[in-house]
Amino acid sequence: MRKDLPPRYYLTHFYEFLHFFEGASATLLTDEAARFISNFKALDEDKQCVVVRAANRKYAVIDRRQFNYAEITAPQQQIDWLIDNGWFGDLSSASISDIAGVLTKEALLGLLGEYTSVSGLASLTKPKLVTLLRNEVEQKGWPASFSSDDYLVCLFDEALRFLLFLYFGNTKSRLNQFSMRDLGVMRTRADSVSDVARFETKEDTQAAWFYANCYRQLNDLSDSELETLSRSDFPQTHGVSACFYKDQLLYALGLKLLGIARSRALEVLARAQSDKAKEKWLRESYKDGATDEVKAALEEIIDNPQSDTLLAFAEDFYARKYHKKRTSAVTDMLRNASRSLEIDVSQNQQVERGVLAHYARHGITGWRTENRLWRSLFGLLFWQQLYEEDTLVTEFDRRPLSLKQNNFYAKFESSIEALLSRLNSKEKLRLHIHKMATQHYGKVNSLFMWSSHLLEPIDALICHGALDAIYALLRMMSKDFENLRDGFPDVMVFDGTLRFEEIKAPGDQLRRNQLVTIQRLQQAGFPVAVTTVKWVRDPQQPYVVVDIETTGGNNSYNRITEIGMVKLIAGVEIDRFQTLINPQRRIPANITRLTGISDDMVQDAPIFAEIADAVAQFTEDAVFVAHNVNFDYGFIKQEFARLERDFRRPKMCTVREMRRTYPGLPSYSLANLTRHFDIEMEQHHRALSDAKAAAQLLTLVFAKDDESVA
Repeated sequence: MRKDLPPRYYLTHFYEFLHFFEGASATLLTDEAARFISNFKALDEDKQCVVVRAANRKYAVIDRRQFNYAEITAPQQQIDWLIDNGWFGDLSSASISDIAGVLTKEALLGLLGEYTSVSGLASLTKPKLVTLLRNEVEQKGWPASFSSDDYLVCLFDEALRFLLFLYFGNTKSRLNQFSMRDLGVMRTRADSVSDVARFETKEDTQAAWFYANCYRQLNDLSDSELETLSRSDFPQTHGVSACFYKDQLLYALGLKLLGIARSRALEVLARAQSDKAKEKWLRESYKDGATDEVKAALEEIIDNPQSDTLLAFAEDFYARKYHKKRTSAVTDMLRNASRSLEIDVSQNQQVERGVLAHYARHGITGWRTENRLWRSLFGLLFWQQLYEEDTLVTEFDRRPLSLKQNNFYAKFESSIEALLSRLNSKEKLRLHIHKMATQHYGKVNSLFMWSSHLLEPIDALICHGALDAIYALLRMMSKDFENLRDGFPDVMVFDGTLRFEEIKAPGDQLRRNQLVTIQRLQQAGFPVAVTTVKWVRDPQQPYVVVDIETTGGNNSYNRITEIGMVKLIAGVEIDRFQTLINPQRRIPANITRLTGISDDMVQDAPIFAEIADAVAQFTEDAVFVAHNVNFDYGFIKQEFARLERDFRRPKMCTVREMRRTYPGLPSYSLANLTRHFDIEMEQHHRALSDAKAAAQLLTLVFAKDDESVA
């Protein structure tokens, strides 16, 4: 049911926002921000409404003609007063981006037309049009036709943006998140919020704001402005959060300067402490011939690594550049820990699913894991530390401070170790995980998505894995979550022993974070393989050829009346399935004439919900084949969606495959193809008959492919 917000909801939200700055964050405010809050509270309610309406806009420039809101008394008079008292000003103090941003797309095209032809520009997005207009204005000034009379700039914008940054911890979030929360669009974690500040000192707060604000404006700066920024007197940072924003800016600025002022770019990158900035500086400096300096820096990293990711790069780069090692660590991993599997080419869009289906046919159990297994285990095991002992700054935060600052283990070492010591058996660990999942199911968190199957791979890991190895990896994650939060192998497999496998299809590359995570899993004691897939036509791959009859062509509101399925392995039919289905609505007369299926015939037939399990089981691990496959697949997927169930299978279309293998035929309709190839049709437009015919077309495709291979 749609929710409605009261007329002045935004003012209530703004006071909720301002209340945050009365607590632990009060000491972090700049003088300008504190004055803004004090002056705002002194305004009468109508003027406050105007200011908050303006504060909710994306840009610092507003069009006053859009402010005739019914809940504000005499809004234009209120705006005039606010202008006279320094809240709004003319466009002389506004940036071109803010001015252009508030204009409509049509207005932007009209202004661009004053400079040049706008042919072909209408298809561009508004941000691209703003960029074009900014370039023209910077060179030629605003056109004479542009009237600024109705546009105002919010003179409180700098103070507001600072407060938003202090509240949300980024420069992108806006006040509309309060409305999204109240409308039920955005879920928050109000239960985990305590009165804590986002930064440790006022100086760190202002430094963090300087770096974050510069980063926000980076794409709007000219080459000369970028160079000027690189020579700025950058403020010092001490806290973890402030250092993050500094490194973010320095890395982005360094990248932009590489093509403009290379020496300055390297100086900027050298000042950053992030892994990616250090790696970039080392690579670029080596290109410039600073081999001795780079060698010394690499040796220092190897002796005193700040992270596993940087250490992996440094060891690999050092070995290849200074010991003349010819292969990278990634190549070595692929050589030394590699397996190879031949998988049916039909699985090329869902390679991990294809590998697991291949294992299942050989009696080997497997689970799709990727990052979800370890992130969910980490989150459930340490739920108390993350969401009860630690805290969120605001309810809109997703990640606890200790994960943002990457100091989770340092902050909660005694609590973590006490928990692991108490859970000294697999059964105790399993019971703890199930207890946490039961207590907190559905709660918002930044680590994993809840689902009914969440615990299945966790239970398998606990059952078949070594407890010491599980805890070793979880300790590694606790100590360096930032670099061990992703990159985990695609699948977990049990065939007497437990192992993890990273699946690589032809052309796939092993990324650095995957290499690091694989190495850490191996250090913890888990066998890990990199499984390379070769595409073949696997004779043991099941194919299920499907045909359905429906009440009409649109799956949004039409329903299935009959389903027929034929299962093939190695081109031989091994099973079939057919049933009428009660569509729970009238079958149109023209459909009855086409299919012969009437309301009377389906009156006592099962509804789809009653045969859904049978359909899912019959098609499990098989390729879903149909003539015009998207029609049949779309209807069945929609029926499962109505039951709040997922249905995903690899697809193959006999229309497309027949066009590929038998080009040049006058028609590829099922009726014409069966006639051309002399395939018997028992009853056209009945599901099982059509499915059997399409299955024979599939065997023709396979035969033609086999001929081309031979």
